[in-house]
Amino acid sequence: MSPDIDSRESETAGSGGSQLRIAGGLMVVGLLLNVVLTVIHPSGEEDDHQAIFTEYADSGAWVAIHLGQFVGVLLALGGLLVLYRAMGGAGRAPLPAHLAAAATVATAAIWAVLQGLDGVGLKEAVEAWDSASGAEKPIRFANAETVRWIEWGFQSYFRVLLGLTFALFGAAILVGHLVAGWLGWAAVLAGLFYVATGVDVGYNGLASGLQDALGIASLVVVLTFAFGVLATGMRERGRHPA
Repeated sequence: MSPDIDSRESETAGSGGSQLRIAGGLMVVGLLLNVVLTVIHPSGEEDDHQAIFTEYADSGAWVAIHLGQFVGVLLALGGLLVLYRAMGGAGRAPLPAHLAAAATVATAAIWAVLQGLDGVGLKEAVEAWDSASGAEKPIRFANAETVRWIEWGFQSYFRVLLGLTFALFGAAILVGHLVAGWLGWAAVLAGLFYVATGVDVGYNGLASGLQDALGIASLVVVLTFAFGVLATGMRERGRHPA
């Protein structure tokens, strides 16, 4: 093999490693940011609307927390798009990768709507209820519940789309062999967890024992996937130094 071909192959491998580092780094930072903000997010018995709406209305950091969550998830989804690029992009990536990239864009779109609804719309609705009095109060409460139920719908479909995105990326990894196969299976498993959570939200709202269990399991698996992609990129950097 000629030196020129060797050089081109080394440059391609080095570029792939750089993209994997960026993809993994964006996913790790975005996911960890979202974890931190979820911990400080006001919480309680989600099905007790009067109690939880009061807590939401009293939260001074509500809008900022949701804006931070919005940024965190977009960073993670951006990492998936960089991973798509590392797989070859529009030119050489396997078919599941193209579908995964399309699902990522759709997931980002529904996430933006969800955060606007939850982070701004619901906050305004519960504050209007909290400050109302007399005959207006039950009307404001019904309005807040309507916003909450719309949020349930977007929460359900966001999780289903997110699950589809990870499952398709897992399939693309298993077909394209860009990273270790076990990372592909981890992405598929995370995808199944997210889809199951989304379906449960559609039927049961935002509070159920299944969601609690799947939430922990999906977080562990998806963080394992993100760190695995980052570690693969770091290993490639060692093999192909600049």
